[in-house]
Amino acid sequence: MTRTQADQTETPSVDVASFRQRLLDGLTASIEQNGYRNTTVADIVRLARTSRRTFYEHFSSKETCFVALLTDANAEMIRQIAASVDQSAPWATQVRQAVEAWIGCAESQQCLTLSWIRDVPSLGAAARELQREGMAAFVTMILALCDTDEWRSSGAGQPSRQLLVMLLGGLRELIATTVEDGGQVGDITEIAVQASIAILGARTSSPLPGSP
Repeated sequence: MTRTQADQTETPSVDVASFRQRLLDGLTASIEQNGYRNTTVADIVRLARTSRRTFYEHFSSKETCFVALLTDANAEMIRQIAASVDQSAPWATQVRQAVEAWIGCAESQQCLTLSWIRDVPSLGAAARELQREGMAAFVTMILALCDTDEWRSSGAGQPSRQLLVMLLGGLRELIATTVEDGGQVGDITEIAVQASIAILGARTSSPLPGSP
């Protein structure tokens, strides 16, 4: 295959990815300006500088575009959190790094954080699937971060999936209530760090009286 033929073969996939991203960026911009509920497909394509035809080539509805946006945002958040952790550092330091990165991502995407809290429940079954997949991805990331010699040598041990679901659910609810009450996400950083360290490190402590 010649270089020209290769370029022609690759161009369609590049264009597809480019238009998809433009549409997701258009939805993000509209959410910032008008909120998700007041956003229309017309708003998305106007801000993306493309057409309705292009929109429906990628997404069947505003809702599917929204799910794709939040799925991509979750994946990018997980990537940033994982990249922020120094796996040679003491385990408590690693926890702090991960939580601070999570808070930082939530702050930098304030409109999506608010939209996740207020608008995702309206998606019904799609919302439940989105939440389950997002939680599973976060749990998988944390288990990978804890699967190191440094973590194991600390005695902290590998957390269970159930424990991580409790931890992540609590942190998400803390972020949600803080934002809904008009607070800043960054204000909860220290309590989130301390709670995470306490929960993940509790398994190294002596059992409570009456515990098996």
